[in-house]
Amino acid sequence: MSPAATHRLSAAYAHARGQEPLAAPSIADMSAAGLRAFFNIARDWGLGIDEQIVLLGSPGRSTFFKWKAAPASARLSRDTLERLSLLLGIYKALQILLPEPAAADAWVKRANSAPPFGGSSALDRMLAGNVSDLVAVRQYLDAMRGGWA
Repeated sequence: MSPAATHRLSAAYAHARGQEPLAAPSIADMSAAGLRAFFNIARDWGLGIDEQIVLLGSPGRSTFFKWKAAPASARLSRDTLERLSLLLGIYKALQILLPEPAAADAWVKRANSAPPFGGSSALDRMLAGNVSDLVAVRQYLDAMRGGWA
């Protein structure tokens, strides 16, 4: 279900119960929360600055450092928000599949012979720079969890 459909359903449910529906999160709210989560993931995965920049869609270095210093002031593009959503999903899937945090965090850098990776790591695949590469890693992990691929 799309976020918009989820919000409409939630609003209808709240209305039926005589409550005011919650407002959809703003771009600013999603940007700030997504960036804070991303920088925590980057720390856990041991990512360098250049790797972080690529995963975020290659913003300019000055923009990247502004986002890092003040995530609350960021207004991210739809592409960057999509990338953050995929990365958060990848992180969550790893935490479910590999409940030991160190193992989950190390997985992204380990060589992997599964078809989407061809002997490279998941991080190598994600660093190709395309949203489709993030989607491929997310779909692989979802399939390993027994979810939808």
